[in-house]
Amino acid sequence: MNIHLAFTSENTRFEKIPTRIFDTSVDASITVAREIADLIRAKARKKEQCVLGLATGSTPTSVYGELVRLHQEEGLSFQNVVTFNLDEYYPMQPNALQSYVRFMQEYLFDHVDILPENVHIPDGTVPKEKVAEFCAAYEAKIEAVGGLDLQILGIGRTGHIGFNEPGSGQQSRTRLITLDHITITDAASDFFGEENVPRKAITMGVGTILAARKVILMAWGEGKAAIIREAVEGAVSDHVPATYLQNHADATVILDRASAAELTRVKTPWLLGGIPWDHMLIKKAVIWLAMKLETPILKLTNRDYMDHGMGDIITEFDSAYNINIRVFNELQRTITGWPGGKPDADDSTRPERADPAQKRCIIFSPHPDDDVISMGGTFIRLVDQGHEVHVAYQTSGNIAVFDDDVVRFVDFVNDFHKAFDLEKTVTSMMFDAVKRKVQEKQPGEVDAAEVQRIKGLIRRTEAKAGCRYVGIDDSRAHFLDLPFYETGKVKKKPLGEEDIRITIDLLNAIQPHQIYAAGDLSDPHGTHRVCLEAIFRAVEQLKQENTPWLKDCYIWLYRGAWQEWEIENVDMAVPLSPEELLRKRRAIFKHQSQKDRPLFPGHDSREFWQRAESRNSGTARLYDMLGLPEYEAIEAFKRYYF
Repeated sequence: MNIHLAFTSENTRFEKIPTRIFDTSVDASITVAREIADLIRAKARKKEQCVLGLATGSTPTSVYGELVRLHQEEGLSFQNVVTFNLDEYYPMQPNALQSYVRFMQEYLFDHVDILPENVHIPDGTVPKEKVAEFCAAYEAKIEAVGGLDLQILGIGRTGHIGFNEPGSGQQSRTRLITLDHITITDAASDFFGEENVPRKAITMGVGTILAARKVILMAWGEGKAAIIREAVEGAVSDHVPATYLQNHADATVILDRASAAELTRVKTPWLLGGIPWDHMLIKKAVIWLAMKLETPILKLTNRDYMDHGMGDIITEFDSAYNINIRVFNELQRTITGWPGGKPDADDSTRPERADPAQKRCIIFSPHPDDDVISMGGTFIRLVDQGHEVHVAYQTSGNIAVFDDDVVRFVDFVNDFHKAFDLEKTVTSMMFDAVKRKVQEKQPGEVDAAEVQRIKGLIRRTEAKAGCRYVGIDDSRAHFLDLPFYETGKVKKKPLGEEDIRITIDLLNAIQPHQIYAAGDLSDPHGTHRVCLEAIFRAVEQLKQENTPWLKDCYIWLYRGAWQEWEIENVDMAVPLSPEELLRKRRAIFKHQSQKDRPLFPGHDSREFWQRAESRNSGTARLYDMLGLPEYEAIEAFKRYYF
């Protein structure tokens, strides 16, 4: 386990809370779980209770998974553990899919030997007139067991800890609060629509959290990077409640690399002085300086470098000109209109090989529209330039279809049979049954099996329409329906061997020269992360088996739905003309069920085609600002070396 840039006074002087950065969230989660386990055991040896404050959401799930493993495989007992959960939606039935009671049972309590009477979770069924009384009693119970020994936290995009939204006071205690609009938007996927999210919640107060003897705040993924910087490096403010942890005597922030991306020691470490410069850091620093000064790279001067703490680079390279031309040339060489390689060309400085001239390419698309949203222009280029392009749709995407669309499509099939005097008894019965099940479904309830299948078929036909528009035959559209996804819920199963086997079988069948995969790790629902892991694990297994075709294969990672690659990380930049951008938009439009307003829009309320064009145009503007050719749009890729 590698800790990236450990906490020292020299490289963390802007950080106001001790912060540890791990390579992955898995490494970080194991460390936190081990610390909790050590505390439980230490308390048990003293015949004392261990009082834990627990959090919910996606962040602590791996921690709970490791605690369950420690219990089942290493004998960690929870007999002496007393728990208090941070919060619960209000109102909320304990058996509801979104209930934190159910969450804790599924992820932890049902799998360890904790005593039921030692578990405390805010009650979402308390009558409103008795909520204040319940909250006071909750505080009293914490005090009665001697207070919290350890509180674990996640952090929301508003900087909330628990459900303490912006404006919460440092002395606040357990209470009923109204949720911020951003918090409601972020929870929409769990409730199958923003309109189904409760507007209130019961939460421990900031004062309750700060009274814990130790606090650990965890965050994973690029989506949390900006708020982590505010929480760790910003001033204490009720606008970002997590900043109150700066006043705690024993608080620690645990991050993966992605969530730490905006911290000074990661984003601009040269501002701290005395750092060892390497190739990538120099490239990153030069691009940062050009963007900060809004000056093309080739116009940066010695004075510019000296004034921004980068004089060491000048010492090493003699002059600004030498370093400028080096970085400029590197960026220039990333640009290519031939994503599959330019035939009969000198490829010594090109991102892709010239041979073979016609390559077999496979685009892995986590959801049925990610291919055209994230790399539609490159997809079109590959087809137009004669490559054999396949698309592997890794999941059905069935939960992202509105119920109204299901009724509309079944209604069409029913009327189609009537119009052409076909056998209509079965379809008529199906129409009535589906319509009834949709009408009877409660908000957030899992769809009936036949409804899930219909939603999957809707996404599948849209994906095939997109492929036909781009120019590939239906036979090259592969629908994997990876088992981990097919739960009918936002919460998915862990990645399994069957998922890996399906991926390996397809790769062996096609034997691609190029693999395109979604490196968009900020997907708030986690599917992109899991789909990428499936590909990486499949490739690793093929590598161990010395698979012959693999040695001639390049893997290119795309982004675009939720984020874009930083310029310094781009290895291939594919420019798009205005006409190609329009063709990309039309390909996206083939996914009608996701147009206008997708069911799960994530953090960005714009339509997917608008987000994609904004990112692609933004990348082109950055290249232009750095002094490179001006294009309408650019799709960016990073090569993955295996």
